[in-house]
Amino acid sequence: MTLHASHDAGSLVLTQGRLILREQLPGEAALLADGKPGTLTWIDGVPGEGTMSAASMTVAAASAGVYRPGWGLFAIQRADDLIAVGGVGFHGPPDRGSVEIGYDLSESGRGQGWATDAARALCQWALGQPDVVLVLATTEPGNRASQAVLERIGFVRVANRGDLWAYELRLMPV
Repeated sequence: MTLHASHDAGSLVLTQGRLILREQLPGEAALLADGKPGTLTWIDGVPGEGTMSAASMTVAAASAGVYRPGWGLFAIQRADDLIAVGGVGFHGPPDRGSVEIGYDLSESGRGQGWATDAARALCQWALGQPDVVLVLATTEPGNRASQAVLERIGFVRVANRGDLWAYELRLMPV
């Protein structure tokens, strides 16, 4: 499926099939970090805890002067009604050719393939950038749902990082 990238009011917007990933710039991320919906309509009224945590990372990066547009948090929206069902994003900009991703779904958005679709689209975009050759992700050993997301995309478990399982993706499966 074709991935389309565009910009809307300075935010990177990635569209693929039923999915829109809308970058949350630091000002918008600050609202999400506080548990507020910001300019989005959320399936459960407000963003989930993981999305709030990721939004805090974007705010902290901006405060430290290291935020790079395109390499933070994206809201996962359903293309048909623009309802936000979760968040997906990078833990920071590329570092020596690699980026790390994370994702979180609101409770009512789970079990419908949104995390897989969102993470796949984000990985496809990242691996299309000239300074990225590797996408990383980690899960807790007991988080089978997250591991299934990574496996469906083509990630391979490579190691343990402390109490986490580490995964890598170098190429998007055809």
